Amino acid sequence: MSKLSKIIYFFVSIVFFTIFDLYISEIVLSEFRFKLPENNLFDLIFVQNTGAAFSIFENSKIFLIAFSIIAIILILIYVIKNITKYSAVASFWTAMLVAGISCNLYERIAFGYVRDFIKINFVEFPIFNISDIFINLSVFALVVIIIKNNYLRK
Repeated sequence: MSKLSKIIYFFVSIVFFTIFDLYISEIVLSEFRFKLPENNLFDLIFVQNTGAAFSIFENSKIFLIAFSIIAIILILIYVIKNITKYSAVASFWTAMLVAGISCNLYERIAFGYVRDFIKINFVEFPIFNISDIFINLSVFALVVIIIKNNYLRK
């Protein structure tokens, strides 16, 4: 894959994940039109989260906005500088990470909070959103890729 096609793939993936996240969130949150039957797995409960994960840095909007912008810029610089060494799989997961951070950033700027709405019923866990799923899945996948590429290579 050429350098240009890798960059295009990366940015198209970011756009796809961002649109997916914001669209699904809007469908679920628009007056909770999407109702779930009672179940033991999860519920949809709207919460205005003014903090980050597990509500740390609660009411630190400016700090969280600045931190998100810096994280996105650093990730983009790293990917663009190293795109020739970047696999399509790593690009996919990094795009998902950028989209998750971007969507939470957008909500924090647009609404003053992040819209969390997924509550897991079978364990005690904070309410979260699709962006949080993207961020956690992608960080886990990228850690696995880094370990595989740097420590298990023989």
